[in-house]
Amino acid sequence: MMSKISFVIPCYRSEKTIEGVVAEIQDTMASIPQYTYDIFLVNDCSPDGTYEVIRALCAKYKNITGIDLAKNFGQHAALMAGLRRADGDIVVCLDDDGQTPANEVGKLLAGIENGSDVVYASYENKQHSAFRNFGTWMNDIMTRMMLGKPKDLHLTSYFAAKRFVVESMIQYENSYPYIIGLVLRATRNITNVPVKHRSREVGASGYTMKKLLGLWFNGFTAFSILPLRIATVTGVAFATTGFLYGIYTVVKKFVNPEVPLGFSSLMAAVVFIGGMLMIMLGLIGEYIGRIYISINNSPQYVVKEEIGNREREKTSLAHEP
Repeated sequence: MMSKISFVIPCYRSEKTIEGVVAEIQDTMASIPQYTYDIFLVNDCSPDGTYEVIRALCAKYKNITGIDLAKNFGQHAALMAGLRRADGDIVVCLDDDGQTPANEVGKLLAGIENGSDVVYASYENKQHSAFRNFGTWMNDIMTRMMLGKPKDLHLTSYFAAKRFVVESMIQYENSYPYIIGLVLRATRNITNVPVKHRSREVGASGYTMKKLLGLWFNGFTAFSILPLRIATVTGVAFATTGFLYGIYTVVKKFVNPEVPLGFSSLMAAVVFIGGMLMIMLGLIGEYIGRIYISINNSPQYVVKEEIGNREREKTSLAHEP
């Protein structure tokens, strides 16, 4: 029995590129006939004509499903929407802009066939902007510190995962999905394969500083309590330092009563410690706020419309005698 591959592609401002990505997938899969495949295109409320292109592709090809989200929920939420509908033995996630080479998917599939649970593409020369590369570097540091990612493992948006890993990922129903955290929670049998990263031909990255900060917050507040532990340790360190400095001040005053206590240094210490306390309280508030939103069952995403292969199957089953 042939294995099935499901491709999941979150789409945003990709009306000029997504058709080429789909064509490349089809040409590539034709050269590896031992697999069947389908494609899930998730429109993350793109403001351009992306969904109209997806609609046309779904009408043209029977193995493509289009999912339209009601508002912009972000790349990771869009991936979750696609993962919940994908039913392949192996699921491959990639970008909609053509920078992740679909024609090298065979390398990822070979890694899965060789025993890895998840295989990430790694790039020797990334063609992203300096801002995006900085965001990737920061994200790598965060995942190593907060999530225990191995230092030599490179995480990208182009990866393949076995069915059991995907099943584990879609069990996560809280409001702030973070794909890397879900993968690392499911397995550590993860490898890299080198692929060529392409230059962006059309448009610019949809990641702004605000979105990158939101992504980092998702990572370390949804899957790690290490920031709270750091806050506790920092608080203990400051309290100890303050206590010892208080003893030092009293002793110094007894030894040399003429030495002024130093208003400026005292105010500097108060302002610094006060600032640290506000940061820690803000961090705790972030955790509490996310818990509150999760308790209120805020959805990861809302599907406005679904078209294509899956909807045709549902209609067919509904009309069977």
